[in-house]
Amino acid sequence: QVQLVSSGGGSVQAGGSLRLSCVAAVHISTTIHWGWFRQAPGKEREGVAVIYGGGGMTAYLDSVKGRFTISRDNTKNTLFLQMNNLKPEDTGIYYCAAGGTLFTIRTYNHWGQGTQVTVSS
Repeated sequence: QVQLVSSGGGSVQAGGSLRLSCVAAVHISTTIHWGWFRQAPGKEREGVAVIYGGGGMTAYLDSVKGRFTISRDNTKNTLFLQMNNLKPEDTGIYYCAAGGTLFTIRTYNHWGQGTQVTVSS
C-alpha cells in the first residue's frame, strides 16, 4: 500500500481558487496513472483529473476542463490540482489515488485520505 497524503482543501466562494496537493511516501513512476477523484454528498465518487505517461498526458472530467489543471513534481513525489473559477457543484471530498486506469475507480488500489472542498455561491 502506497501512502498518499492530500491537503489544500478549504472553503471558498464561487469564482475562487484552491490548490490541492498529494504527497506520496514513495516515488510514483510516470507510467502509473495518478489522479484526483471527488465525491459530493449523496453522489458516487467520480474522476476529476488524471496524469499518466512519461510525457505527462492528462485527462479531465468535462465539467472541469479549462478550470482545473493537474500536474506533478516528480522530485517531490507530489501531485497537484490547481482549481480555478470554482463553482458550488465542485463541492465534495477530493481524493488522490494511484495505480489504476484513467477514471475507472475500481482499478485504483492506493488512495489518500481525502480533503474537503466547499464552494459557496
